[in-house]
Amino acid sequence: MNENYIRTASHDLLQALVDLGIEYLFCNLGTDHAPLIEEMAHWRAEGRAFPQVILCPHENTAVHMAGGYAVATGKGQAVLVHVDAGTANSAMGLHNLCRTRIPVLLIAGRAPMSTFDSATGGRDTYVHFIQEPFDQASVVRPYVKWEYNLAWPSMAHEVVSRAGAVMQSDPTGPVYLTLPREVLAAPVDSNSIGAYGRQNHLPVKAQGADAETIQLIAERLMASENPMLVTAYAGRNLAAPSLIEKLASLCGIRVCEFNTIYLNIRRNSPFFAGYNPAAFTEQSDFGLMVDVDVPWIPKTTRLNSNAYWAQLDVDAIKRDIPMWGFPLNARIEGDCVRLLTQLISVIEKSATPEFKEKVFQRSLVIQAEHERNRQKAVALAQDPGKLNAINPHFLCAALGQQIRPDDVVLNEAIRNTMAVFEQIPRESPGSLMGLSGGGLGFSAGTALGIKLAKPHSRLIHVVGDGSFYFSNPSSVYAVSRQYSLPILTVLLDNGGWSAVKESTLRMYPQGEAKNTNQFASDLGYGTDFAAIAEAAGALGERLVDPSQVSASITRCFAALDAGQSALLHVRITPL
Repeated sequence: MNENYIRTASHDLLQALVDLGIEYLFCNLGTDHAPLIEEMAHWRAEGRAFPQVILCPHENTAVHMAGGYAVATGKGQAVLVHVDAGTANSAMGLHNLCRTRIPVLLIAGRAPMSTFDSATGGRDTYVHFIQEPFDQASVVRPYVKWEYNLAWPSMAHEVVSRAGAVMQSDPTGPVYLTLPREVLAAPVDSNSIGAYGRQNHLPVKAQGADAETIQLIAERLMASENPMLVTAYAGRNLAAPSLIEKLASLCGIRVCEFNTIYLNIRRNSPFFAGYNPAAFTEQSDFGLMVDVDVPWIPKTTRLNSNAYWAQLDVDAIKRDIPMWGFPLNARIEGDCVRLLTQLISVIEKSATPEFKEKVFQRSLVIQAEHERNRQKAVALAQDPGKLNAINPHFLCAALGQQIRPDDVVLNEAIRNTMAVFEQIPRESPGSLMGLSGGGLGFSAGTALGIKLAKPHSRLIHVVGDGSFYFSNPSSVYAVSRQYSLPILTVLLDNGGWSAVKESTLRMYPQGEAKNTNQFASDLGYGTDFAAIAEAAGALGERLVDPSQVSASITRCFAALDAGQSALLHVRITPL
């Protein structure tokens, strides 16, 4: 060991991350991190292992990469960013992690506070004076479960342990820790950390429910004539989709998704009823909400006033949504796998021959509906479109033919979401992810994080041109190349933000904006998006002719299989 080495809070911070099981530090570093950089160099010289550093040119990439890795593994990771500036750049990603309940520890330095007292790590450059806001944590406070500032060097291990326990407790989510530079550089007495300081703070995980409550829901479900189930993110637990399908077949239940976050039931399951719960709510006399934040849009949905609705959710009260009100007769907070298992067990024990016959007859109707929906989707993909206006359903159907069962598809196509969902079949748990938050630009970084965790899977993310701009693509492709994490980007370019146009038309269907075709949403067709990927060594494929769809997709997958990222820039039906 270097005889001049002094153990500091930076040492204990690194040790705490190791003890917490953090495997990666997704970093965008600054002057505030000098003590940590020095400590990591010391650990490397000694041959000591610590979380691998992944350098990201932009914080948006870092936060979403950490989120993607956590989604794929269930293990929350750490992001290290620069003071208030890095925190601000991380805020949109934190919003998405919050809404998707993904555990990530965001660590930000703080500008040095000391000026005249010669403290180690004190202010020594211009930015140290202007990067200290009054309340740095306020930038991300709406999006985190917990925040803390490391005020005392000997607390580093305990604080990180506490952060890990909070982020991994159900419902999981991001947490925020700030590190003053003087504290990071301050020495720590090796005798100051006792048994309590080294104690691992254990997370609290969701459980099942009492038998009486489950029994009541089971009785109402079995007595119903037209039950339905709505879900969005139950599939975050890979055991949930098979249980949802088992319950559906056991009781003859239509299963709908709304704003799909994960695959919650196989798309070829005869009980999958599509993405529009409002088509069934008026006739349904029993409904089950399973891990869903917004089951439908009340303004455009009619309900059966006599229906009985029950909720099974890891976040039943919706802690981070200030106002939330949907019809409920029973509300259970818990782990959906445990709850569904309990419910299935009760029904299996209670099912009579009469009940089974009722379910059989109902299932025939549901299966016929499923087949009609499948045929409608096939019909939507028949028209290839024309030059510079390729039909997105045709494109996605062709893409679906070349995607493997173990590939992972991330959907950020926004207004072309239904083309992705209806034309790219997904059957395996964990093979699909959508956007839960409102922060566009999530899918590229998330794809990199999932690829890091699942190196043998192919990652395909589908984006609109508007959302692509938000993804900081130059940062994404730089990281992809640097760390050999190839991904395929399928960019559906309609020349603008159609969500803005459609929103205006919903509010003002006969307004002046429609009459003059002025929606302030036209981005034009001037950008060569493929060139952005090519600048970082990825394959750039430009597609304007429907007759070349299959060949272009084949070339992109060939590059991906050879270890090269690819971007397929598709000119679809314009805005």
